Amino acid sequence: MKKVKMPEHNVKLTRRMRASVSTALTRRMRASVYPAITRILRVSILFLFSCFILHAQNNPADSLLALLKNEKTDNGKVNYYNKLFLEYEYTDNVKARYYIYKALRLSKEINYEKGLATTYKYLGIFADDTSNFQQAIIHFKQSLKISENIGDKKNISAMLGAIGFEYYFKGEYPKALEYYFKSLKIAEELGDKSRIAKQLGNIGIVYEEQSDYTRALDYYFKALKMAKALGDKSGIAADLGNLGNVYKKQANDAELQKAPIKSDSLYKNALDYYFKALKLAEGLDDKNSIATQFVNIGTVYHDLKDYQKALDYYFRALKMDEELGYKSGIANDLGNIGSLYISLKKYSEAEKYLLQAISISDSIGILKEKVQFENSISELYSQTGKVKEAFEHFKKAIEARDTLINEAKSREIMNYEFEKKEAAVKAEQDKKDALAAAESRKQEIIIWSVIGGLFLVALFAGFIFRSLRVTKKQKIIIEKQKHLVEEHQKEIIDSITYAHRIQRAILTSDSYIKHEINSIDAQHFILFKPKDIVSGDFYWFFKQDNCLYYITADCTGHGVPGGFMSMLGISFLNEIIIERHITDPGEILNKLREKIVKSLKTDEGYTKDGMDAILCKIDKSKQILQYAAANNSFYIIRNNEIIEQKAQKMPVGYMEDSAQFVTQTFRLQKGDNIYTFTDGLPDQFGGPKGKKFMYRRFEENLSAICNLPLKEQEETLEKTFQDWKGNLEQVDDVTVIGIRI
Repeated sequence: MKKVKMPEHNVKLTRRMRASVSTALTRRMRASVYPAITRILRVSILFLFSCFILHAQNNPADSLLALLKNEKTDNGKVNYYNKLFLEYEYTDNVKARYYIYKALRLSKEINYEKGLATTYKYLGIFADDTSNFQQAIIHFKQSLKISENIGDKKNISAMLGAIGFEYYFKGEYPKALEYYFKSLKIAEELGDKSRIAKQLGNIGIVYEEQSDYTRALDYYFKALKMAKALGDKSGIAADLGNLGNVYKKQANDAELQKAPIKSDSLYKNALDYYFKALKLAEGLDDKNSIATQFVNIGTVYHDLKDYQKALDYYFRALKMDEELGYKSGIANDLGNIGSLYISLKKYSEAEKYLLQAISISDSIGILKEKVQFENSISELYSQTGKVKEAFEHFKKAIEARDTLINEAKSREIMNYEFEKKEAAVKAEQDKKDALAAAESRKQEIIIWSVIGGLFLVALFAGFIFRSLRVTKKQKIIIEKQKHLVEEHQKEIIDSITYAHRIQRAILTSDSYIKHEINSIDAQHFILFKPKDIVSGDFYWFFKQDNCLYYITADCTGHGVPGGFMSMLGISFLNEIIIERHITDPGEILNKLREKIVKSLKTDEGYTKDGMDAILCKIDKSKQILQYAAANNSFYIIRNNEIIEQKAQKMPVGYMEDSAQFVTQTFRLQKGDNIYTFTDGLPDQFGGPKGKKFMYRRFEENLSAICNLPLKEQEETLEKTFQDWKGNLEQVDDVTVIGIRI
């Protein structure tokens, strides 16, 4: 008989459980490897919204199909469609979608509210499975509303808990607690002790994530007491493990506060609860849980620097996983062992186990774990002076992280394509929301990846600098190191080139820009010529509610410093416009300035780094252009006449006595050409006398080409720039954006 749990993380998630609860890597590694999985899995241990479904012992899907064929009532058909969704959820994605949407259509047609509530519940589960957490919340709330209408308190409690779970996973802890407490209250009214125990545990987990360990322990002990009263040994084991986790975190904090006596006592408490959980798991013959506790215990000994005991428990976990044939667990165990050998400075052993972990992660496609294994072995090679190997594995970590991003986007697009057939207008909006969230997540991950890459560049540069600081008496050593320096220089260029590719990835894609500009019946070109490999200029486009937002920005400096600033700018624009829905150009620049100033503030005071920028908002329906401009003016050419749009003389950055940015409005006409740009082209030295190109000459060129097709305008401007520059060095990044209404 198959048990189905709500939300349906089922066997797949349970099998991944130890990879999250028991991550036994070094503290730095544990902090970065499995936080997302940890959330899902620890919650899933407790978050068991019982709605057990009986299935036939043999070929349950076939049996359900036979029953469906003979079912005469529409209500019964809806119920069977829902059950078929559960059967196919993890085995056949297409069939699962097919049956859940058949249930949705039919339950709506016949106004079968109980069946519709169940269908929305399963749609929420399906959205959660595909990492579409906002959509999961929407569906769970739909199920909740219907359940409230029909007075189904059991499902009301379940849906409140499900919504709390999604908010927890999104990191919105106050909302998660709000819904968990509501679910707990109804469970208490129903006398549902099992659900009470699980919600007490869930509340404890939220408090633990907020580092409110006193409350976390309080609720874990309440959950443990309830589980003991119920005789729920699995629940008892989960609660004991969670108590161990809290004491271990408290011990880690005490270590950071340099309180060794306190930390030793807390580690002892953690071990006590882990060993109790292990004993229960052994009594249940639950090998998964046994291996989990082996790793948990190993992590404590690892933190206590009792490396031999830690290795003993890591190897026990490895042996257990090998008996189970659980490859993901094997990979994690190998990674844990490898990390411990790094702590012991046994680098050859560490390399052996980490390479095995990477090999298994490649074979079974566990990309999140692969990212950490690659980072770990990169760190190992860095410590042993194998710079080339260190950088190669660092790049592999970035590539695996990028693949994760792309897979997430692919799942969202697939969801969109199917739902479009059900409700075109609603699905279109869902897709926009999903893509905006995915783009924001992607860019945040890429930005931090670039920062990590550039940090590695700085390490390499420091190494080269130290290598060159030799005296004249060391000429022989200098000659020997000459080739090494050249190799390192090449590696620096390679890493900056890689950073360039990442920067290009976070700039709005050409296909997106073309599609959105075409959607407002406009044309465009973008001339983008960085001075160095990484650019301090950047552009960014986003369309929302029939309005096109775009920015042309010139950050302080160029190359790596300007690149850092451009990353901050794009990240903050995503937050301000996409997430916070601020739409007024002046207010957008004000918020952008606030964030930049706050981010760059040091103990010595404010830095004057920032950017010059032009932020435009084209409202197609009203035929107006709204803009705010910091230092850089721009041009609109109408009927061959240049209309200069003046900028406010202040940057998007710190400035004493700076005023607020103000939105200006310009009414557009068909055929208007809008040109926004940075100062790179006008400031370029060249020509027969080696002088600046100047704005006057730039205006003359724009007047001469404004009636040409946009592609020819771009080509002509680029040729003009190259001819003027000649053999002289490019002095700054160059960006020119032209849009014809």
